Amino acid sequence: MSNVSSIFKEKSSEKASDLSHRATINHNIGKYDAVVPMGKSQFDDIDFVREKAKNIKWKALETLDVQLEKFEVNILRRGAKVIWAENPEQACEAVLKICREKNCNAIVKSKSMVTEEIHLNDFLEHHHIESVETDLGEYIQQLDGEPPYHIVTPAMHKSKEDVARVFHEHLNTPLNLSPEQLTLVAREKMREKYMQAKVGITGANFIIADTGSIAITENEGNARLSSAWPKTHIVITGIEKVIPSLNDLALFWPLLATYGTGQQMTVYNSIISGPRQENEQDGPDEMYVILLDNGRTHVMQDPVSRESLYCIRCGACLNACPVYKNIGGHSYGTTYSGPIGSVITPNLKGLGDWNHLSNASSLCGNCTEVCAVKINLHELLLHNRREAVRTGEGSMFEKIAWTIWQQGMLHRSMMNLGNSKIKNWMVNKAFKGWASQRAELIFPEKTFNQLWKERNSTK
Repeated sequence: MSNVSSIFKEKSSEKASDLSHRATINHNIGKYDAVVPMGKSQFDDIDFVREKAKNIKWKALETLDVQLEKFEVNILRRGAKVIWAENPEQACEAVLKICREKNCNAIVKSKSMVTEEIHLNDFLEHHHIESVETDLGEYIQQLDGEPPYHIVTPAMHKSKEDVARVFHEHLNTPLNLSPEQLTLVAREKMREKYMQAKVGITGANFIIADTGSIAITENEGNARLSSAWPKTHIVITGIEKVIPSLNDLALFWPLLATYGTGQQMTVYNSIISGPRQENEQDGPDEMYVILLDNGRTHVMQDPVSRESLYCIRCGACLNACPVYKNIGGHSYGTTYSGPIGSVITPNLKGLGDWNHLSNASSLCGNCTEVCAVKINLHELLLHNRREAVRTGEGSMFEKIAWTIWQQGMLHRSMMNLGNSKIKNWMVNKAFKGWASQRAELIFPEKTFNQLWKERNSTK
């Protein structure tokens, strides 16, 4: 068993037993569940919309090389610079080089999962550059020394009392501040950082090929400030975020809002097509777009796993997953948690250390049912399990256990060997996985096969 697998089991067992933690996240997910139907009401046929969005992403990924080259050509015409990064090291070094050229010792950053993926904050801190998260949830997590808990709602596991404690400990605010007052404190602190920062960093919800633009959707306005206020704007985004046309946003923006937060449309929606132009008053002097691979082309090579790259990071599958609701986001030990994280992480980081995530699922299919772009998540989890076995990544004990099980299923005489006491011992003592979390399995004295023969022999 790998070290990350052992840590996952320990953390998930701990969180599953933490009733306070479970109550907090289920309360917050409950509020999400209450508003999503209102967002869906804007669509006449939500299944058709999801299917259309999936087809657009299919087209984008099947022609990924063409779409990315088109994007690069179009945004270069507007004065931006494009950097291709194969891995986190190249992406981080590119950011560092830009910061040093600008003599920058502090940056502001809007919410971005891909910067969490490459551990940009830790990298910049190591090189004595302050990186300030400007999204409120991310800011709370940064103050508390924790990574994001959820793809969309970074501090979902924290109650308002928890947030007040964090602010009290790190910003010396009174413990009895209301959420509104805490927000104003964060706003004041961040505005100072905007004034000081020479570089602003954002992600991108979508890369638009035909116009050479990036699209950002948010609820706080911090991404607009991070991209427009500093003199230099750096965009870091995964290559899978591309969509063919600007017209596609009319579908993806409301779809992402509905499945992400239950809104019909997110509050702030920005399309950025380069640095400030001659006839424009606002915007940065320079803009860089870092296109990150980091294993995505490896995922592209598998025609089955490729579908996981359709994800628009709405987080709906996390909110629907019974496993996530019980163990929370941090237990996964990786940037992307929940069903989508369990699908893509083993492919991005390697099945050897991470195939346990694909087994951390009930396979209920609820994730597939709620996915905004109809990714067959539960089938992809099964695909990962199959690939782990095919490539020999399973443990020796697991291989032996399934070989015995297979032979027993194929041969009735083997199933009938031994009495119920021996079978009870084998299942509950030799194979401890079941009984460690559940009541023991008790086999009947006689098998169905034996009962059938006895009853039919009397006729």
